[in-house]
Amino acid sequence: MLPRSGDVLRVTRAASVQFISPMLFRVIRVHDWATYDGWCWLDGYELDGTGDAVDRRTIFVQIEGLQRAASGAGPNRYRMSQRPVRAPVT
Repeated sequence: MLPRSGDVLRVTRAASVQFISPMLFRVIRVHDWATYDGWCWLDGYELDGTGDAVDRRTIFVQIEGLQRAASGAGPNRYRMSQRPVRAPVT
């Protein structure tokens, strides 16, 4: 089954020999470009271990080699600052 926008995938060598190290990938778009049977072009974001996007990429992969990543809470866009909050000086 073709991935859809928003899917988070684990991309490994099973999808293409170029992925020596596995990566997490959030799909933006599946291109309808003509290609080999069972292969597709995907636009999306490479994710770090916390689910934050670190790089935008276009990848060419075998559909059967893609793995759905375990669904989690996803990235937190509203993280609290790591610096302590200081009370205003009056």
